[in-house]
Amino acid sequence: MKTIFVKPQSVEKKWYLIDAEGKNLGRVAVAAARILRGKNKPEYVPHQDMGDNVIIINAAKAAVTGNKVLDKKYYRHSMFPGGLTTESYGELIERKPTYPMEHAIKGMLPHGKLGRALFTNCKVYAGADHPHMAQQPIVVEL
Repeated sequence: MKTIFVKPQSVEKKWYLIDAEGKNLGRVAVAAARILRGKNKPEYVPHQDMGDNVIIINAAKAAVTGNKVLDKKYYRHSMFPGGLTTESYGELIERKPTYPMEHAIKGMLPHGKLGRALFTNCKVYAGADHPHMAQQPIVVEL
């Protein structure tokens, strides 16, 4: 079996649009991560950026099941003693409406230099407006 090497110039990057309104947060994140990674293409290789660009709109209106609005917790630490801060999903969506979606997508990408490069191809917006109409994105139905 030969290792496939595709030149970055020969990769045609498309733009995809995902509307997250009323859709499950995790399902939207999985679909976005697959497209960002390039797993929807036949020439996929795990060590290169083969993916496309993804625009996610209405991220603040993504659904979560059960009682996760109150029970799901997000943690951060200031690196000082006693500096642990805990926020529920509901509190976080009010303060930073795009963060839960971005956090879910980042967790599904490789952890390292490639994953950080792939995440730059993802644009998340809390509302329905986005400045990428000139790229003529393809709408993805979930």
